[in-house]
Amino acid sequence: MSDSAQKILVVEDDPEIAETVTQELRQRGYLVSHAETGAKAMAEIERDTFDLVILDRMLPEIDGLAIVESMRKENASTPILIVSALGEVEDRVDGLKGGADDYLVKPFSLAEMDARVEALLRRPLLARAMVLRGGALSLDLVKRQATLDGKSVELSAREFQLLEYFMARPGQLVTRDMLIQKVWKYRFSPQTNVVDVHISKLRRKIDRDRSKSYIQNIRGCGFMFNAEL
Repeated sequence: MSDSAQKILVVEDDPEIAETVTQELRQRGYLVSHAETGAKAMAEIERDTFDLVILDRMLPEIDGLAIVESMRKENASTPILIVSALGEVEDRVDGLKGGADDYLVKPFSLAEMDARVEALLRRPLLARAMVLRGGALSLDLVKRQATLDGKSVELSAREFQLLEYFMARPGQLVTRDMLIQKVWKYRFSPQTNVVDVHISKLRRKIDRDRSKSYIQNIRGCGFMFNAEL
């Protein structure tokens, strides 16, 4: 089993269904844990980190929907697939509004379950690809948000574009001409200091009290983004 295998928690009190689901997932290379009650599921979630949680709605001790709501209140972003015999429209709506990412009605085919599992496991990978990180700095390309040390940094649209260009090229030389063409979209290099002015403003926002700058000057050449701060 690969160390990078994704971990799935199956929360199901029906022994036959639990065995079928866990075996299927293990055959597909996932690391699978099983909890047969809501309380045990909560203990597993607090103890370990999972890439996906598959759970029934009707569980002993703690209802499945209560588990979903608890996870979301704790800001857990783990994908959740509810698998339940409660298949009315209002049941599915309640599950999705409660914070589940998908809802599969029993009885179901293993092929459909596999497809839904694969789709849910892809989401965090796609989301991570849309966030650039360097040191304590992160840039969410979907939400258009920058954070430094976990705190929001207010950037103008141009500053965001500039930082995105740098962070996508850590350790690479970036010339003023490159920035003029790719960020400002000019086909020529105007005789102004517009690049240096914007970089100076950006540095004040993202460097704060750091002894070194994220955007370093390369004398006579241009700039380089240092992701190691």
